[in-house]
Amino acid sequence: MPDKNTNLEPEDPNDSSQRSGSPANGDPDIAGAEAAETAKLVSELDDLRQTLLRRQADFDNYRKRIEKERTEDSKRATARVIEGLIPVIDGFEHALAAHREKEYENYRRGFELIYKQLVENVTKLGAERIDPVGKQFDPHQHQAMDRLETTEHEDGTVVQTFQPGYVFHGRVLRPAMVRVAVHASPASKKTVN
Repeated sequence: MPDKNTNLEPEDPNDSSQRSGSPANGDPDIAGAEAAETAKLVSELDDLRQTLLRRQADFDNYRKRIEKERTEDSKRATARVIEGLIPVIDGFEHALAAHREKEYENYRRGFELIYKQLVENVTKLGAERIDPVGKQFDPHQHQAMDRLETTEHEDGTVVQTFQPGYVFHGRVLRPAMVRVAVHASPASKKTVN
């Protein structure tokens, strides 16, 4: 009859502690080899984690760069469309200014509605109109077409806009063509004999 304390489980051939002879903990060479192998595996695991983190960061940077490039491409395409519509807006303004006679009133109202819709849609796309009358001349946004010698306005003030300009997300699509006030210089006041 078997003893109650006898272990009936079969021996695991991979379990070094159940084999005859000294256990693995007792042999310093085997313990050192296992520690070196464990350290190597931990080092490789750490390297793989670092590589994974770098790849994730690279992918995030790539995704952000592609998203930024798409946004910039979209802005450039929209800017080209707006640049093509600016002469159409100018044409509407000239047509509306030219025919003020009563017999053109019905046509005029239709043109005004179309003009208003066109300007609203260009504004929705992000374009802003530059009409700088009363502001200081800015060579980045204005193109001086004429100067007016006067003391009624501060030197460098825009006194008239010949053609409005347009800006799209900080980029000037077309500068405003303006007349600028200048104070008369002493040389220009002298008369020639």
